[in-house]
Amino acid sequence: MTEEPLHEQRAHVEREIRAMLAEATRADLSRIGELPAETKLFGSEISLSSLAGVTLLAAITERYGVDVAAQDLSLDCLESIATLVDFVVWHLAISPESSV
Repeated sequence: MTEEPLHEQRAHVEREIRAMLAEATRADLSRIGELPAETKLFGSEISLSSLAGVTLLAAITERYGVDVAAQDLSLDCLESIATLVDFVVWHLAISPESSV
């Protein structure tokens, strides 16, 4: 993990996760980028499918080394963009081998 302030790291991770989300759902990045952080991943604005969800989680694991499905068995962190970002940032903070 880099030594940037937590709010800057969170903003960076959020931008990257939004890009991954746009790619996984084949949505326009500018549209995903404009959604409020509280937007539900499985709600009408994003409509994350199970296949897109697997693609998103694989991209997160590859980029950050955070295996969301293994570390959050109930997958509560997939409630919204914000909960997913918070989950990844928290795991990056406690895992010294992770990098952003």
